[in-house]
Amino acid sequence: MNDNRAQFWALYLSRFAEGFGFITLITLLPFYIQTLEPTDTTVFGLTISAGIIIGLYTSGYTIGKALSIIPLSWLGDRFDKRLVLLGVLGLSIVVYALFPLVDSSASFILLRALQGVAVTGSGLMGLSLVGQIADVGTRANYIGKANAASFAASIVGSLSAGVLYDSFGFGPIFTIIVCVLFVAWFGTYRYLDPDETRVYGFPFTGLAFNRRILTLSSFRVQYAFSVEMVRVWVAIFAGVSAAEGGLAFGAFAVSLVVAAEKFTNMVCQPFTGRLSDDYGRALFVFAGGGAYGLVAFVVPFAPAIGEGLSLPATYPGLGHLSPAFLPLLGLSALLGVVDSFREPASMALFADEGTSEGGVASSFGIRELVWRPGSIIGPLLGGWLMTEVSMASVFYVGGAFALTGALTFLVVLTRFHGTDALQSW
Repeated sequence: MNDNRAQFWALYLSRFAEGFGFITLITLLPFYIQTLEPTDTTVFGLTISAGIIIGLYTSGYTIGKALSIIPLSWLGDRFDKRLVLLGVLGLSIVVYALFPLVDSSASFILLRALQGVAVTGSGLMGLSLVGQIADVGTRANYIGKANAASFAASIVGSLSAGVLYDSFGFGPIFTIIVCVLFVAWFGTYRYLDPDETRVYGFPFTGLAFNRRILTLSSFRVQYAFSVEMVRVWVAIFAGVSAAEGGLAFGAFAVSLVVAAEKFTNMVCQPFTGRLSDDYGRALFVFAGGGAYGLVAFVVPFAPAIGEGLSLPATYPGLGHLSPAFLPLLGLSALLGVVDSFREPASMALFADEGTSEGGVASSFGIRELVWRPGSIIGPLLGGWLMTEVSMASVFYVGGAFALTGALTFLVVLTRFHGTDALQSW
């Protein structure tokens, strides 16, 4: 039997590998849009606009996630989570090996859907096992460390994707991802003990009506719209052309903007997770969610902030960008800081309920299901807003969802759990 330290490191490695692949696709998204050139398409007499197809570049991924949550969660609770984790890591290796063959929007969306299945399985099993192995009093801290591993991969992935794409195109990027995933698969096989917990029946039934989970869901169902719009469109805003409402930064500059959010989130999460263990997880969910919405409102003003501060438009190694570069970089970093308060606290609360009610994978599965409407509809709404209204409107609507989610959570929490629930949870 491996000691817990080795098991945690194996799980952190699997989080690193999936985070590496995920952020690479986010970083390359504006360049896939320009390469594949989506246009209006008619299917069975129904016209699908280019904006909706752009949204499907992200929603295809989230549709795959949505369809796989319940079966994968059930498999994890009913059987060996380690075997399920090995299976989805293997699927990831196949999917990323196929991405260089993409030649149309349809094939890209299909592979994104399969990627969604693999990432969902890896996240559910990895976080369930972290929560299961950790003691309740340290759960948010260990989950924060697992998330930090994912964010570290995001930084490496986004920066390397930008450099490699500018130099070599898409192909070599996916070769590296496949190699990293294989190392993670082997580490999981070698160092993670078999999971001997077994939950019979269908744990979703009881957990779906758990009062704490319902309270958290009042926030999460709205907050998903915010994150899935704001996080993706920061990269799109930075990379697409001025004619499409963007700033037309090069691939490496886009990578830096994306990596800024991941870096601050990575650095802060182990610390904020530990604080939420000590001072109240619900408080951190409320504060982090509300602050995310406020920062999102400011993102469209990055060009005006740069002009107002007379910031430079040219940078060594990056060439000519615009005065908006430093403000957008800083705002992306700030989004990472405020979200680091929310994420480990939220995950630990779901792990607490799943562990005590006998179905930790199903608890995380419900957490994922609540996120799905926003993750599917949000990018479609963002694509429509970008093409039919304005780029700025994506951030205004996304920010509003975060604020309404935080306020709804506060009202439900205090109404049904008491005024001290912000600190006692």
